[in-house]
Amino acid sequence: MSVVRLGSGGPWEGIVGYSRVVAVGEQAWVSGCTAATVEGTVAHPGDAGGQTRVALQTVARALTDAGFDLGDVVRTRIYVTDISRWEEVGRAHGEVFSEIRPATTMVQVAALIDPTMLVEIEADAVRGAGA
Repeated sequence: MSVVRLGSGGPWEGIVGYSRVVAVGEQAWVSGCTAATVEGTVAHPGDAGGQTRVALQTVARALTDAGFDLGDVVRTRIYVTDISRWEEVGRAHGEVFSEIRPATTMVQVAALIDPTMLVEIEADAVRGAGA
């Protein structure tokens, strides 16, 4: 069985030693995605919903690059730096996943790698799960 490891060109991939997405057979795992751009800036500072939307766009792009789509997502993990803002994040997540309805966890963490990041999202996918 072949393994596909794809990067996004993000500044931390080489330093930390990770791939944006790893796919093996009919499964794919997307590393934590934030609102950071490849240039290193963070989109939507102070806007948890906006950052969630950008992170989910990165998840979608990684899945597409690996031959999957959002309908294949079976689990997401959402890390937030302020759980009191759960509704902003949850609504943005729901914009993408209201029909797909993956298993999801949202937890508060002390901090993310950049202090302006408010949200980080991981996703697991199984090809054909949405069929």
